[in-house]
Amino acid sequence: MWGDQAHSVAAGGRGSAWFIQSESGALVLRHYRRGGLAARVSDRRYLFTGFDKTRSFSEFRLLQSLHERGLPVPKPVAAIARRHGLSYEAAILIERIEGAQPLPEHPDVRDEWLWHRVGQTISWFHREGLDHVDLNCDNILVAGDDVFLIDFDRCILHKKTEGSVHWKGRNLKRLRRSVEKRCDAMTDCSRETLWRVLLDAYYEGAVGNYSL
Repeated sequence: MWGDQAHSVAAGGRGSAWFIQSESGALVLRHYRRGGLAARVSDRRYLFTGFDKTRSFSEFRLLQSLHERGLPVPKPVAAIARRHGLSYEAAILIERIEGAQPLPEHPDVRDEWLWHRVGQTISWFHREGLDHVDLNCDNILVAGDDVFLIDFDRCILHKKTEGSVHWKGRNLKRLRRSVEKRCDAMTDCSRETLWRVLLDAYYEGAVGNYSL
């Protein structure tokens, strides 16, 4: 459909995301693809139980809710699902965040201000009840002084509660593993210092009344 106007996104996504230049502006098209052992059976098809329950429609609704709350996420444009008998394929179309770079590729990745900002942003999402099940370095984008989260497939928006520490801890542990993998060019000491900066900013927002 877009031909030469589509260009593959290099970072993350198992080769399933594309930058698109449309008449309405710059967009990102992301196809839903399986990982792990499930991909050996079918890398793109899922069991169909109704269009409203497809992964694309679910993520579209979640993105709409987050965007309406003013959280730093890309604006959703369209949810796509194509049925094939008992299975379906899906994709989502979102606005591209101009000038954004994944955290590990940002030129200031070794600077404390950036990790402080990332910690503040994650805390903000958690206060709103967002359980990001795939919180990794490549799903954190930096554009100017702003930090965005992306890729909300299978994510859950919980009610705002004070005691929901378990899923928050899982999010942070997953991010920590990603930092160790994607920021491996840093020394262990530097990486540990920056992670501590992130956590300090995170807990400052989680415990106090800090407003981003």
